[in-house]
Amino acid sequence: MKLWDKGFSTDKKIDHFTVGNDRELDLQLAKYDVIASKAHAKMLGKIGLLTPTETTDLITALHAIGTSIEEGQFTIEDSFEDMHSKIEYLLIQKLGDTGKKIHTARSRNDQVLVAMHLYLKEELEEITNLTKNLFHLLLEKAERYKSIMLPGYTHLQIAMPSSFGLWFSAYAESLIDDLLFIKAAYKVADQNPLGSAAGYGSSFPIDRSFTTKEMGFETLKYNVVAAQMGRGKVEKAAAFGMAGIAATLSKMAMDICLYMSQNFNFISFPDELTTGSSIMPHKKNPDVFELVRGKCNKLQSIPNQLALVINNLPSGYHRDLQLVKEIIVPALQDMKACLEIMAFSLEKIRVNEHILEDPKYDYLFSVDTLNELVQNGMPFRDAYKKMGQEIQAGTFSPKRDIRHTHEGSLGNLCLDEIRKKMDQTMK
Repeated sequence: MKLWDKGFSTDKKIDHFTVGNDRELDLQLAKYDVIASKAHAKMLGKIGLLTPTETTDLITALHAIGTSIEEGQFTIEDSFEDMHSKIEYLLIQKLGDTGKKIHTARSRNDQVLVAMHLYLKEELEEITNLTKNLFHLLLEKAERYKSIMLPGYTHLQIAMPSSFGLWFSAYAESLIDDLLFIKAAYKVADQNPLGSAAGYGSSFPIDRSFTTKEMGFETLKYNVVAAQMGRGKVEKAAAFGMAGIAATLSKMAMDICLYMSQNFNFISFPDELTTGSSIMPHKKNPDVFELVRGKCNKLQSIPNQLALVINNLPSGYHRDLQLVKEIIVPALQDMKACLEIMAFSLEKIRVNEHILEDPKYDYLFSVDTLNELVQNGMPFRDAYKKMGQEIQAGTFSPKRDIRHTHEGSLGNLCLDEIRKKMDQTMK
């Protein structure tokens, strides 16, 4: 069944090429098409295009379809083009002529749009919650390990003292910035496009404010052409939000891969969280974090992929827009999987409490030793030169009893302030 069926069939090659993998992807979106269809049916009843009985019958039948979707029993066979045609077929099969009325005053275009908006809202909420869970775990680890020192690096050269408290909380606070973009994407998705039809509205006296409230949108996308132009744009907004989180996770995953190596030996994980080698029995590989790094690097390419599909399209609908679905839906699943596995794995992290006992880290304290000279009255440039000469001559003696007190330093992590910042961001 095709919603545009006029009594003739297309070539099977054309059919296969144009449908693509929509049936598979639509299994994840069908729930939201049912939600939108319920709201649409109620609106049609409200304006008199459906009788009260027809409205009730459609809502009841749609509820049954929604239940089958939730229970994993809903399928889209090859004889159907997508979820919309399968759902309409089921309504007609059950309700006859009443089922044929569900498509009144809408197009498959605004069906796809509203389903995607509802889907993105729910997925972005889930990503937000997973990110917050990881944020709280990182702050918990920062509090627990705040006094354990860690070498800081610049240019991959030993630089200045850091701590596990500073390292964990750095990634926690970075996630706050990332969630600002997720919130922005949510605001873009929280606009109802239903009623834009094929992109130019309808001659029926539909009530778009009613469906907006019925589906829980904050507002509606008023201009019908603007609503149609939102297809691809709302997905790109979500992709930009995910790209920020992905960049943070990828960087942390890279740190973990380095820190787990024998050359660093800063951290470790239980054996069951690592993998081995087919020929090297000693190996305990950080495959999880390598895959997080790789997947998150791929996720950072998603905004560009979407841009390349939509950036030179004029207003109005074009079949190119079908392709955004196959880009954004798997990306959302990968994002959630990466957040979940990072939290699961970091819960079990083990830190080396004696890293700085190795004399190769003595030079970490050169700046603090220099600063003490300045505090005792020596001009900075003279202290810098004196320290450089001692290091060159091999007579440098580090000052290890360092004291960093300013906000955000390793001696004053401001964890409560970071928590408050997250709370404020989430309001």
